[in-house]
Amino acid sequence: MVVKAASPRESIDKVFERVGVYGFGGGCSLKRRKYVIEYEEDECKTEMEQICSDRTKNVLILMSDTGGGHRASAEAIRAAFQLEFGDKYRVFVKDVWKEYTGWPLNDLEGQYKFMVNHGKIWNVTYHTTSPKWVHSVYLAALAVYYAKEVEAGLMEYKPDIIITVHPLMQRIPIKVLKWQNLDKKVLFVTVVTDLTTCHRTWFEPGVTRLYCPSTEVTKSALLDGLEESQLRLFGLPIRPSFVRSVQSKDDLRLELKMDPELPAALLMGLFGPVKKTAQILADALYDKKLEKPIGQLIIICGRNETLVTTLRSVTWKIPVMVRGFENEMQKWMGACDCIITKAGPGTIAEAFICGLPIILNDYIPGQEKGNVPYVVDNGAGIFTRDPHKIARNVAEWFTTKKDELKRMSENARKMAKPNAVFDIVNDIHKLYWQRNNAPYMLTSTLPNFIC
Repeated sequence: MVVKAASPRESIDKVFERVGVYGFGGGCSLKRRKYVIEYEEDECKTEMEQICSDRTKNVLILMSDTGGGHRASAEAIRAAFQLEFGDKYRVFVKDVWKEYTGWPLNDLEGQYKFMVNHGKIWNVTYHTTSPKWVHSVYLAALAVYYAKEVEAGLMEYKPDIIITVHPLMQRIPIKVLKWQNLDKKVLFVTVVTDLTTCHRTWFEPGVTRLYCPSTEVTKSALLDGLEESQLRLFGLPIRPSFVRSVQSKDDLRLELKMDPELPAALLMGLFGPVKKTAQILADALYDKKLEKPIGQLIIICGRNETLVTTLRSVTWKIPVMVRGFENEMQKWMGACDCIITKAGPGTIAEAFICGLPIILNDYIPGQEKGNVPYVVDNGAGIFTRDPHKIARNVAEWFTTKKDELKRMSENARKMAKPNAVFDIVNDIHKLYWQRNNAPYMLTSTLPNFIC
């Protein structure tokens, strides 16, 4: 089909409507179209390029709810784009796999939860799929089988920039872009959301940029064959609210209705024996001789309403606040003096920014194992699964070992990379504008062997 442009001003809207300017056509249909845009006047191309540069750019962030860290990082990036560039970018956070493909890609969340809840299964899966020849064959097969569906997902959002925050959402969309001859037009970057230990599927050589959260990840990427020019070490993207919070600890405690004087421990009640840990910790923070508390406890239960109800029914000897899901964790972290949590990368990075000494009480085998020495060896916390040891350490930090608590708090702040999310979006912005920004078009269908 040939669309003739008699004049720039008369044809520009029609051209945009028909080809979508962005290159994936005018919708999410699986039908392939081929457009050839011919301009009778040279100035039309100039006007088209000007409009292209002025229009809002589409950013598609690929993620999956296989753990909370991927979505948290995606939302942090979206918020940073909005703060830095306003309406210059339109950002979509989507699980294209769930929306457009079939099994097993459309059920990554369920499979992951099952395997993590059965730790040995996850541990075996993680390590047996690590060799490149294993996951490369697997992903290549899925790319052939679901190429059309993935392309439909991309066509829906017409991205100028694709950012993936999930290791399994790289190989297939990159191949689709190459098959469509759009790999030079659509910027494709990866933001690693594991802090230190990474599965090798993160290190896809076809990405333009790989954003690394730590030196450990950067070294692994280089060993796996990525070029130094592809890598940037900025840190883990954390919600801008953590960076731009200006309230003092006293003001936060007043707002959150906490005790203004007692030191506070924050227990993330998402893993492990939460009720047992909370009760032992509460007992340790009560001075039986003086018959008064030496600390207070905040428990975050997430969306576990049953746990919230159970803990709120307990009679506590010290001030205890039991909370469900919280949208403003920066306030609770900013109001507390230490945190007890599993070794999730996002929580660790947030705790560093807030200067919170960390007691790690668990980790997911594979991707979280390396986070334990990362915290402990840098003097920002300790690791123990024993609730009694957790309680003893917190009680000592609040009484006889305040200097140790202060030192760990200082070490945590040294590890923090609060501007990581802004560094990432600004680098993506600069990288995009270094490329050719003329409108791109869908010029060919996918290879015949997969159609």
